[in-house]
Amino acid sequence: MSILKVARMGHPVLRQKARALDRADIRNPVVQKLIDDMIETMVEYHGVGLAAPQVHEGLRLFVASLDHDEAAETAPPPVAIINPEILLVGSLVEEDWEGCLSIPDIRGRVPRAVEIKVRAWGRDGERLELTARDYTARVIQHETDHLDGILFFDRMRSFESLTFLDEYSRYWVKD
Repeated sequence: MSILKVARMGHPVLRQKARALDRADIRNPVVQKLIDDMIETMVEYHGVGLAAPQVHEGLRLFVASLDHDEAAETAPPPVAIINPEILLVGSLVEEDWEGCLSIPDIRGRVPRAVEIKVRAWGRDGERLELTARDYTARVIQHETDHLDGILFFDRMRSFESLTFLDEYSRYWVKD
């Protein structure tokens, strides 16, 4: 496996709409290696999600630790989500903090749907359907945005909360 180079804000790959994968291509060893490399890269950089465009691949694919719980001693393995389709459940939207491996050391408050349903393919080529709430829903929406060329800045209502990570830790994180 390999640590991949992460595209940073300003690189054109982050603003392009990614192409869908054919189900038959999912089990291809090249795609499976990409998934493994993306997981390794995400873990190396302490991310909770990483979309293929962030590693210079224009595919509708992301990996994520969906049950991320920093208090837990062991986390479930990250999953691959391929060609996700999101359906909002209800109209409740909450604003909360987000960061991005492609925009290092920056945080901002982003409004997101609180609950969503997701239909996608898993890394085994089987249909995956799940309902996600709160933080997990936020991660899925953030990573799916990357597949459409959208960065979290684009979703912010105001840039007043935009902050460097050091200042976020100093002034915004509650003990």
